[in-house]
Amino acid sequence: MASSLRTRRGGARLRAVALIGIDGSGKTTQARLLAEALSAAGHPATYHRNAGGRRWLGRLAQRVGRPDAQRLVGRDGLLAVESVLRWLAIALALLSCLATGRTAVMDRWSACQYASIRAHGGQRWERLARAGYRVFPPPRVTFLLTVDPAEAYRRIERRGTDHESMRWLTAADAAYRSLPEYAGFVVVDGGGTPKDVSRRIRAHLSEWLPDDPSTVADSPPDGTPGPSGGGRDGPVPAQARP
Repeated sequence: MASSLRTRRGGARLRAVALIGIDGSGKTTQARLLAEALSAAGHPATYHRNAGGRRWLGRLAQRVGRPDAQRLVGRDGLLAVESVLRWLAIALALLSCLATGRTAVMDRWSACQYASIRAHGGQRWERLARAGYRVFPPPRVTFLLTVDPAEAYRRIERRGTDHESMRWLTAADAAYRSLPEYAGFVVVDGGGTPKDVSRRIRAHLSEWLPDDPSTVADSPPDGTPGPSGGGRDGPVPAQARP
């Protein structure tokens, strides 16, 4: 598999990699680890957290006596704010890496916004969001980290910095699987240890990373502080899933 991927990529530069998935799937931890691993392997990379502001809005809502962000600005208001803030974050990340020549390791991507819109039941916003995000070139690889919503819920509660309902996590998980882009994602089981998940991700980037993942340190679950830090421009086909 790795040999086939190397042949298709033809030694092209790795410009951007995206990690997506429901909250608690481990994407933040893995994006940080991947940026470090690429840099250590001689391919300077920068981690970018392309958040949509929902967590910040949720905290603001609680301060003013509202239970969550949606109750503060309404569903449509939340989706509009999320879409704009994430678009700006992705644009700044891509411009920064274009200027520096570094690889952009994206913690969240446009697919996260489409999934959020579907999970909120605001499908009429999806067409507008897709029109706006279409200006961005697709990452070379988009990793979808999957984890059982119940396990994601436990991880979120354990880190103690925010809260998500099981209903939301289940809806978000279904939304990712319903996206038309799903067939092109590299689906990675995020239910193992951070080191095991990192090994699966590295296997798909063997042209740029050493085969031996022993240098990757273990890291806490998604959302907790982690370490600092082929030949086509599109997602790896579904056949390349682990």
